[in-house]
Amino acid sequence: MFTNEIISELKYYVYRLIDPRNGETFYVGKGTGNRVFQHAQGKYDNKSDKISEKIFRINKIKVSGFDVAHVIHRHGLDSKTAYEVEAALLDAYPGTTNLSGGHHSGERGVMHAEEVIEKFKAEIADFKHRMVAITINRTAMEHDIYEAVRFCWKMDKTRANKAEFVLAVVNGLIVGVFKPNKWMNATPENFPGTTLVNGRIGFEGVEATEKISNLYMRKILPKEYRKKGAANPVKYIENNIN
Repeated sequence: MFTNEIISELKYYVYRLIDPRNGETFYVGKGTGNRVFQHAQGKYDNKSDKISEKIFRINKIKVSGFDVAHVIHRHGLDSKTAYEVEAALLDAYPGTTNLSGGHHSGERGVMHAEEVIEKFKAEIADFKHRMVAITINRTAMEHDIYEAVRFCWKMDKTRANKAEFVLAVVNGLIVGVFKPNKWMNATPENFPGTTLVNGRIGFEGVEATEKISNLYMRKILPKEYRKKGAANPVKYIENNIN
């Protein structure tokens, strides 16, 4: 992040966000302060941005285990000049506002070499705790991982309360580990900004400690928990846990 001293020198600047998996520029923007870092982290400042192609791409990069790369092309600009530089870069990088691939890119689409290795060589998770594993293939691309996994699921609340941790899973790969503090019914009161979903629950929690996360992050669920065609995204991991 930029310090206040650096921000005062930068003034307006123009930047590109780059997908590290293939080097593709997918967004060109202008801003001041720490805007480039906010965008690279997938933070948005209005509701429509939540479902934009930019946010979708950023979240997909993060789920893949990478950070968004960025380049600042020009700084020390006034607002009008920054707009001109931004426009020139958009001409130089066509397609940035309409991302190729989009929401329906397949699992065999563009990948960094490390992603390919991870897909086929990831270690199988060896469970030492009672877990709930929740597949978030779709919602992981529209929200950060915690928000995607916490709400809302058709689950047995008694079994959910026995879980020590919740695993967020994308295509069989564990991409998030959270400690649930409280399971609640899916109501607007419990989850502000949502609508009532009868018979479903969600949780409030925190990221697991580094020690716990290291046991499970970026590992593959055992075969019995990732059967093809399984309709229920929720899997209870309870057996053979001491």
